Amino acid sequence: MYSEQILDHFHHPRNVGEIAEPTAVVEASNPVCGDLMKLWILVEGGRIADAKFKVEGCIPAVACGSWLAEAIKSKPVSELATLSAEQIEAGLGGLPPASRHASALAIAALRKALEKLRP
Repeated sequence: MYSEQILDHFHHPRNVGEIAEPTAVVEASNPVCGDLMKLWILVEGGRIADAKFKVEGCIPAVACGSWLAEAIKSKPVSELATLSAEQIEAGLGGLPPASRHASALAIAALRKALEKLRP
């Protein structure tokens, strides 16, 4: 049902936790399924120096949070606006149609963080 990549990110999530003094911390939720994602971002020199997440939700939600935090590290903040739910899904080897809400949740958290980072 789930790809190897999804199961790997679920069983061995990357960057789980909190950042003590983040540049931005946001929360996104899906009221339909009840999933909740919290994302911490630390920016230094216009780049993501660190990213951490916590998720209360399904297997794909954990996998999407893990993939997102890993993917944005070291990237310039200016490049993150183009990241899409489809890219997360592709990076995880695809999501079942009923689980696409998980990639949308991760992107919603990222968009909220980017809003907070705007001058």
